[in-house]
Amino acid sequence: MEAAVLSSSLGPSLRRWRVLNRVKQEALARDLGVSQSKISRWESGSAQPKGADQLKILRLLRARPESSADRALLELVSCSSEPVHLICDLTHRLLAVSPARATNWHVPTADLMNRPLWRFASEGIREMEGRLAEHRWFEPLGPDILFHTEDAHFPELTILQGKIRISRLPLSDGSYARLVRDDKAISRG
Repeated sequence: MEAAVLSSSLGPSLRRWRVLNRVKQEALARDLGVSQSKISRWESGSAQPKGADQLKILRLLRARPESSADRALLELVSCSSEPVHLICDLTHRLLAVSPARATNWHVPTADLMNRPLWRFASEGIREMEGRLAEHRWFEPLGPDILFHTEDAHFPELTILQGKIRISRLPLSDGSYARLVRDDKAISRG
């Protein structure tokens, strides 16, 4: 994932995780081996974690669908007749994919599972990713976002031109997954 995109989402994601899990900045700082003021600067966006600190935060925040409710969500996506997939909101790792979405993939789903899909992002996807904060994506009850993507062809998969709707879903551990759907209402209209 591009550094600029990751930098813009790490601070708000860290704060949200900490608040949802009722962890004070001081306790998180102790666990990560940094100062409380560094946590505060990261969360406010006035500084960005680098190197080993960034890796620790990514491991902490990456989506880990482990509860029965989370597993049910994975199953619903995997069994959907609609073209849909679920990724980690922060790392873009593939968590689940429907057979209808996988029809545009040129490799077995297992080859992409638990791997970041960011390298396959079209220009429209990359542009929207950089503007998520403008759309209140990081707010607790942020709205779905609807945007346009163009065709993008890769040896592993193809992204078809159209409207995409993304929804941010909280998982039981305080991390977030992103549900990616084709927007049928606009596609038909």
